[in-house]
Amino acid sequence: MKRIATVLCTAIALVMIEPLAQARVNIDIDLSTQTMRVAADRGEAYVWPISSGKAGHLTPTGRYRPQRLYAMIHSLKYDNAPMPHSIFFTGGYAIHGSNSVRMLGRAASHGCVRLAPGNAGVLFDLVKKQGASISISGAAPVGPVQIAQSRRAQAPMGYAPHRRARPLKAWIADPLDL
Repeated sequence: MKRIATVLCTAIALVMIEPLAQARVNIDIDLSTQTMRVAADRGEAYVWPISSGKAGHLTPTGRYRPQRLYAMIHSLKYDNAPMPHSIFFTGGYAIHGSNSVRMLGRAASHGCVRLAPGNAGVLFDLVKKQGASISISGAAPVGPVQIAQSRRAQAPMGYAPHRRARPLKAWIADPLDL
């Protein structure tokens, strides 16, 4: 009887402690200002410029959780473009690093949320360790909308790991060397 009580008390303690151990990273993306605010339960806080979907390729708004994480992946849909530190949040849409850093701060992507490579690496590590909640809001660019519809048979919608993935440092040194 004493053993059952001990096991029961331990199980209750674990259930009560579990929410404390599940730290979350809050990722708030504002499309109207093209910024991302990151706040982690462990104290980290960042504000970064982003590049979201341009007219005709809007970034979906809403609340999401990370679905898939890839340290390096290449887009089969968009000329094998490298997408380091990808955090897929719905269908084929991801937050990822980009070598088009001069485009940060304005809508220029095909729907993904792009970050500077170093910032994407920091975010990727935080999300991998702590989990995340992603909120995307704000006004989108004006123009025709072509948001792709996700179908399970097509998941992850034209994105696949590249056979010859290079380390991020090599990619940063020469992003055009495919």
